[in-house]
Amino acid sequence: MGWVPATLYDAAARAAYQEIADLAEWSPWLPFDDARQAAPREPGVYLLREPAGHIRYAGMAGERAGSGRPQGLRGRLAVYWSGKGAVSGFGEAALDRALADPDWVGEQLERLRTSGPRRAKEWAHDAVLRLNLEASWAVCADKDDALYLESRVVAQLRSHNLWNR
Repeated sequence: MGWVPATLYDAAARAAYQEIADLAEWSPWLPFDDARQAAPREPGVYLLREPAGHIRYAGMAGERAGSGRPQGLRGRLAVYWSGKGAVSGFGEAALDRALADPDWVGEQLERLRTSGPRRAKEWAHDAVLRLNLEASWAVCADKDDALYLESRVVAQLRSHNLWNR
């Protein structure tokens, strides 16, 4: 599947995706788990899409160095994968959608009944996993460049069912 998916029939959405593709040098699309391990520790913008190719979230990562070394894109994706980002950005969007799914909530309640309580971050991790998303990213020179690119991407995609608030 190319950067602009063949399954995207809406002409306006196809045009918006192509504009985004032309804004930066994007990595190939990878399954989220692979992307969180492969993404660089540099600032940049990441995109998350459903398997059918619809981009659902755009975010940015700065130089983040809470551990003493820059974490950048890899650190941001790892926070969401781990469930530690449950109440911000993409983590909140994933958890909101999971909690609105009665089947998913039922499965979580059954697990609670049979296995006992789990940490909130484990529920958030499960919420991210259930989406089966792919990720792509573009490296930026610094946080300011990443913020600028993110704002352009969000502006292009806002009317195409983006989950960003």
